[in-house]
Amino acid sequence: MKKQFAVIGLGRFGGSICKALSEQGMEVLAIDTNEDKVNQFASIATHAVVADTTDENTLKSLGIRNFDHVIVAIGDNIQSSILTTLMLVEQNVNHITVKAQNDYHEKVLHKIGAHKVVHPERDMGIRIAHNIVSKNVLDYLELSEEYSIVELEAGEAVDGRSLIDLDIRAKYGCNIMAIKRGEDINVSPAATEHLMKDDIIIVIGADKDITRMEQDLFDDD
Repeated sequence: MKKQFAVIGLGRFGGSICKALSEQGMEVLAIDTNEDKVNQFASIATHAVVADTTDENTLKSLGIRNFDHVIVAIGDNIQSSILTTLMLVEQNVNHITVKAQNDYHEKVLHKIGAHKVVHPERDMGIRIAHNIVSKNVLDYLELSEEYSIVELEAGEAVDGRSLIDLDIRAKYGCNIMAIKRGEDINVSPAATEHLMKDDIIIVIGADKDITRMEQDLFDDD
């Protein structure tokens, strides 16, 4: 049975989520107060409606409590974002994800019961900063304040060396989750696996350990 999603706010962030969910075959209700935006998604989402989600009766009429997951992607209007989230919590929606504008907004959202709060602009800024600082970091996913998953590009320093020879777990406390070589992906590679220049190494570990490993093994400068 397909999961049912509702996306409230069809700006850049909400619109991209709506499109992605629809492309994955999910049932999506697209909601916005702007009729032009709703019309843009009428042929993309399963249903698209003009509605004020800060109104309790409006949410009830939409049957919002029956949706598996509601994403609140309201843009600049923090008050509307908070009120909408509060209404969803009061109607016992199963899972509520909300886009936050700043840290204060995030704190309020958590206090009133949002299940997950995201900072797309901040998170993208962190990822870009890591890419700028190191030419070896291709992508970066923050798991917590101290731990991350990082994609690193293998260079000359590790070309032809096996994982058992590099002994990354013992020396750096990091784990190699996968190796991408062209179109091939080797998940949980064996210790006897040899790395090749230009391989993409997916590593999980503490930020300080990943940085140390990268400087020792992946920085050819």
